[in-house]
Amino acid sequence: MMNSMTSQLTVAVAVPLEPELVEEIRRTDPSVTVLYDPDLLPPERYPADHAGDPAFTRTPEQEERYWSMLDAADVLFGFPNESAAGLARIAASNPNLRWVHAMAAGAGGAVKAAGLSPENLERITVTTSAGVHSLPLAEFGIMGVLNGFKRTAELAQDQRAKIWPELRTPTRMANGSRVVVTGLGEIGLETARLARALGMKVSGTKRTVEEIDGIDRVTTNKNLPELLAEADAVINTLPGTPFTERLFNREVFGAMRHGTVLVNVGRGTVVDEEALLEALDEGRVSYACLDVFAVEPLPSGSPLWDHPRVMVSPHTSALNASENRYITERFCSNLRKFLDGEPLPHVVDPVHFY
Repeated sequence: MMNSMTSQLTVAVAVPLEPELVEEIRRTDPSVTVLYDPDLLPPERYPADHAGDPAFTRTPEQEERYWSMLDAADVLFGFPNESAAGLARIAASNPNLRWVHAMAAGAGGAVKAAGLSPENLERITVTTSAGVHSLPLAEFGIMGVLNGFKRTAELAQDQRAKIWPELRTPTRMANGSRVVVTGLGEIGLETARLARALGMKVSGTKRTVEEIDGIDRVTTNKNLPELLAEADAVINTLPGTPFTERLFNREVFGAMRHGTVLVNVGRGTVVDEEALLEALDEGRVSYACLDVFAVEPLPSGSPLWDHPRVMVSPHTSALNASENRYITERFCSNLRKFLDGEPLPHVVDPVHFY
């Protein structure tokens, strides 16, 4: 790393960011020079629109200035053009680049897609914004469970059809129910905290099995079927890796109790969507609240769009009006650590890419 008293560090802002947040980065340390040119960045269409307006184009002169700015940096705030291709290009053109901070919590897939050489993977540290999104994702996860328990999909259908059912159908209570959280990392633990606040009994999975205060049982993903056999709901927060791909397959769905509610705020590749549709038809899954999908945007021909007991959310569960501020605060904290030679949190694994 470096000593902030004797060295200068150049940070380039590669994605749209509010000017006041750029100033917050500048205030981290007097040794830091921040390169930022809003004319070279696409305007945001909504809060935390890190890719910006797709209609935005740079002139050839602006394009040259953009890449010259990034090539002059030791550290990047965001992937160039918020893309794997941009990361690949800057890794090849900027030999002084040492650290890139990604806007996403699950940036491993983009790092893998960039196809960086082993030398560049060793030279360039990539950190994610994991943890920044924990609370909004946890709230979304709990919303999905409550939607399933309280039959909101059926209520909405009846309302549209102006049906007042003659026979009243009871709903389920969150209090006393059992929920499994796959992936007891920061998002999973925040989800567990909210679930416990509603009186739910929580179990979950973790790569390294250990006792966690407030969690009834912790296992690896290999033992997930055992947990699901007694669960009323399951919330997935796992990232997309070769080890989690299609974790929720026919065998796992087959282990679920009839009427289980499924929520996915992790990655779409973790769920076998064909197997999910079968489980929905069989009633083993009573309701699925999905923010992520194997292919995004979700293809128009997917049966998930029209399924009466599926909520389709366009990968926006983490989005909130304060997201850019939270990410900037995380980056500034990391920048302080980087300047002081301390280890950075949430580094993308250059082998497994999570």
